[in-house]
Amino acid sequence: MIKHIVLFKMKDRSAETIEAAAQVLRNLEGKIDVLISLDVGIDVLRSDRSFDISLTAEFASLEDLQAYQVHPLHQDVIKYMNEVREQSIAVDYEF
Repeated sequence: MIKHIVLFKMKDRSAETIEAAAQVLRNLEGKIDVLISLDVGIDVLRSDRSFDISLTAEFASLEDLQAYQVHPLHQDVIKYMNEVREQSIAVDYEF
């Protein structure tokens, strides 16, 4: 199994913008068959060093993660997030 974690810091850190971006991410759930689980959370601390949104996804294999990366729906989300995020950081690991 592969866990994929991405943290996003938004350009506009207003609650409305953060919630809208989180909803775009949540909309992936159930639409890409290799995506076993998806959890999207919004930071509650809201400190300057905090990232605003976390995405945690699980895949059965590295091949499934790679298929997800190039899936057209995921590519659309990437385009959106590239417009609204200031920074992102990711980690992928086996568990």
